[in-house]
Amino acid sequence: MSEFIAGALAMAYWVVGVYFVRAWTKTHDRLFAAFAAAFFVMGTIRIALVVAADMEEHHWYLYWLRLLAYLLILFAVIDKNRR
Repeated sequence: MSEFIAGALAMAYWVVGVYFVRAWTKTHDRLFAAFAAAFFVMGTIRIALVVAADMEEHHWYLYWLRLLAYLLILFAVIDKNRR
């Protein structure tokens, strides 16, 4: 059941990412591009966590990627409000 939830979350992240790509193509605003990249990374991480769960090694590096996605969102908001 947890694989199903992870797949649904990954799909939701990717749908939101596609929405931000569409908004970026209309406005060419860097905020939308950064949000799209962050949501695509978070969706990919969700799938990678399901795949890595079968392995017995720790998958700590995936959490660094999640931190990178959150920092990307943070810097995009700061960049947007700075101008």
